Amino acid sequence: MRPPVWNPPISLSASEQKVAQRIRKAKLFLFLRQIRHELFDLEFQQELAKVFKDSTVGLCPVPPAQIALAIILQAYTGVSDDEAIEAMVMDRRWQLVLDCLDSEQAPFGKGTLVRFRAALIASEGDRMLIERTIEMAQMPQGYSFRTLRAALDSSPLWGAARVEDTYNLLGHALRKALEVIARDRKQNVSSIATLAGADIVAGSSLKAALDLDWDDPQQKAQALTTILQTLNSVESWVKEQTDVGEKALTQAKQSIEDARIIEAQDTEEESNGSPKLRKGVAPNRRISIEDKDMRHGRKSRNQRFDGYKRHVLKDLDLGMVRAVGVTSANQPEAEVTQPIETDLQHQKVELKELQIDRAYLTSHLVKERDSDLTIVCKSWRVRNGKLFDKTSFILDWENSKILCPNGISLPFMQGQVVHFPKHECNICPLHSQCTESKNGRSVSIHADEILLKELRERQNTAQGRAKLRERVSIEHCLAKIGQWQGEQARYIGLRKNLFDLRRMAVVHNLHVLAQMPLPNPMLATA
Repeated sequence: MRPPVWNPPISLSASEQKVAQRIRKAKLFLFLRQIRHELFDLEFQQELAKVFKDSTVGLCPVPPAQIALAIILQAYTGVSDDEAIEAMVMDRRWQLVLDCLDSEQAPFGKGTLVRFRAALIASEGDRMLIERTIEMAQMPQGYSFRTLRAALDSSPLWGAARVEDTYNLLGHALRKALEVIARDRKQNVSSIATLAGADIVAGSSLKAALDLDWDDPQQKAQALTTILQTLNSVESWVKEQTDVGEKALTQAKQSIEDARIIEAQDTEEESNGSPKLRKGVAPNRRISIEDKDMRHGRKSRNQRFDGYKRHVLKDLDLGMVRAVGVTSANQPEAEVTQPIETDLQHQKVELKELQIDRAYLTSHLVKERDSDLTIVCKSWRVRNGKLFDKTSFILDWENSKILCPNGISLPFMQGQVVHFPKHECNICPLHSQCTESKNGRSVSIHADEILLKELRERQNTAQGRAKLRERVSIEHCLAKIGQWQGEQARYIGLRKNLFDLRRMAVVHNLHVLAQMPLPNPMLATA
């Protein structure tokens, strides 16, 4: 059955006016009450109806617009699903927005909220919410809706799942496999673990079950051997099970495969064939069993975090967030620009200016840019103490030659390092002013050296430095979104956390809308 169109009253009733007058903080509640009929107009409600069809037997279909409003309020207040349903009954501000004032029952249940969220994620409906807030904006004078000046930046987002060491990662994966089979057979985990020869993973603590001196290297090595032997035993036992449901068997095998991934990334063989922990960290190392997308990342050389990076693209003229992205913490920032560009294509807007930090210089937006796109970024410093820096060398782009201050010319290629011959450098009269190396001077040519040269020249002007200061706006935007979303992810996995960040962008955009003049006089006096 197709969900109905939601037509809540526009004017405030007497009881609603009393509630509205008592709202001193969290003014977004009042603003959403004022604009809900415009935010969810008939056309947008029809789009949402295609996304969500509540076919729960015995219950009236719920208007998707009403659930979408609850999703926005949930993001704004940071409450759980259960708390959101409770707020619809206990919080008069929620009731004011959702048109259920003084109701003793929530307009819909937790199951409907969960299904609607899943439908939004599956259909990119969360992106549609961002686009709708942009459509509602009153464009500033001189603003072009077809072209965009934007700033892009990121901040850390700690993962919601538990980060574990190699021993516990292996034990966690094995316990999950056994728990699935135990539920399918309606038995306890301990009895299943005994049948699988895996008693050490049946308890609440793997290390307590092993009961070893973890300061003794030999006992730690023995623990790893025991756990891997248990993995072999569980894998063989699971393969022999014929009375387990197909779904449960698939999930159990997936957990065993996760354990094998941990084994491959974290262990290696001694010369005698016994296993040992790998030295160093494997590339793209998995750090959690519950969340396969979480990774180690670094905010700086000394600050590490575990989880994700959230990326925000802000319209510098409109003040709204145009697109967002979430990547694993170890992914380079540049990798987020492909999906962000896809979001911009849905908005039918073309980038004309992009303000970024240096981490995004290797993105496809920069490398594949056309002449119409202006990149604004702070260049690397080229100072070399008291010695000649790179700007003392002349780059002949037409002939791909680099000329040193003493007139020695060598060919160069972008993205490579030019090494001047040491026999030439050692007898050069300018040697003491150029390098302290006995092997000759070297100059690194960036893969996009022409752009860096342009950025250096630009930031040496007052106008160029003023341009760089505009980027502070995106840092403030990230700070606001971080204030609502928090430092830790709400969900497990990349896609769900992208959903969460998108609805935070909607909250941000609504705050921007609230500062704009309202087109409808009725709303201004409501």
